[in-house]
Amino acid sequence: MASPRLETFCCPNRDAASEFVVTFQPTLFGALSLGSASISLIFAILQILPKRKGYRRLGQYPLPRPASSSRILLIVSICDILGCAGIIVRSSVWLGLPNIIKEISITNNTDVWPEVFCVGSALWIQLFFSASFWWTFCYAVDVFLVVKTSAGISTIILYHMITWGLAVLLCVEGVAMLYYPSISDCEQGLEHAIPHYVTTYAPMVLVLVANPIFFNRTISAVTSLLKGRQGIYTENERRLANEITIRFFKIMLVFFICWVPNIINECLLFYLEVQADINDNRFRNIRNAALITWFIMGILNPMQAFLNTLAFHGWTGFDVDLSLQRRRELAWDSVSTSAPNAAGHNPMVGTTLLYQSHIQDAKKNLMGNGQHNSDAISVLSEGNPAYNGSNSSPVYQGW
Repeated sequence: MASPRLETFCCPNRDAASEFVVTFQPTLFGALSLGSASISLIFAILQILPKRKGYRRLGQYPLPRPASSSRILLIVSICDILGCAGIIVRSSVWLGLPNIIKEISITNNTDVWPEVFCVGSALWIQLFFSASFWWTFCYAVDVFLVVKTSAGISTIILYHMITWGLAVLLCVEGVAMLYYPSISDCEQGLEHAIPHYVTTYAPMVLVLVANPIFFNRTISAVTSLLKGRQGIYTENERRLANEITIRFFKIMLVFFICWVPNIINECLLFYLEVQADINDNRFRNIRNAALITWFIMGILNPMQAFLNTLAFHGWTGFDVDLSLQRRRELAWDSVSTSAPNAAGHNPMVGTTLLYQSHIQDAKKNLMGNGQHNSDAISVLSEGNPAYNGSNSSPVYQGW
């Protein structure tokens, strides 16, 4: 899982609260984390692989470039998968080499490799899950901008700079403050560790607070677009708006389920940390609650990878297509159909996947603002409803 307590544990002179949770049943905790991360990793990869029929991923569409929103969802999944891989490696080493935890706890130990592995694995996990948080925030911003202004595909470069820049900067800054003056002799004190915890939880809290606001405003804008196209709000439009709302709700529900336990656990541990004696009988319920949320975190944090793909795409099935010949055919289709698609809608793909480069051309050459409204809505409904380019109303095909 991703918790700053695991990085704090890399210090031999760690605080009592971190020592309490990390050393409680480490074998059981490692086994649960390993199992959860492995299941999540396998099914997340299965979800994003190309399929032979039915659900079609963005790479299977014979169009030149995918929308930035589609790319963001794929990047979020990749970050989650890499974070799960880090959890699998760390849990496997801790289960296979239980003495490594004891060696980390030895002050002035001449063997630095246990501490190097501890810090390296914790940094890997924090970096990719932090990047996942930033990309989730960028997704909320992007869909809002697409609906409001039809933001171009070039914004993906800006998103890369923001997400990876902030993720690396905050991780390095937090760890540098935590391990000052050295990893074998970390400076003690709650005020010294606070910057590390702030840099860890800042992107998480940002998503919890800002994304619902952006999603709510996007839904309001989509409703206005649907009403404005014909001046009426038909059953098809209402169903499409409901599907978009449900999709946003699923994304936020997964995030709340997987990460709110971290905030609760951190609050409990901070409360214990400021006490003179955390083993005092008066704090027994607090200690139990901290341990329960700790194990919940170990199970739910890695599951974000798989649950996110369900929220993004629904269940895509087991019918994986890894055929090289099939990929060549798709590449040839992409080349051969790029010219017609630039001039108009593909009725099979239409609004299932949006390509912002085509939006700009369509706005100028085809249908003006009405075309932009349809295309903007299609970003939010990708992979769910299908849309007939010859009609003004969506052709709903289910989630």
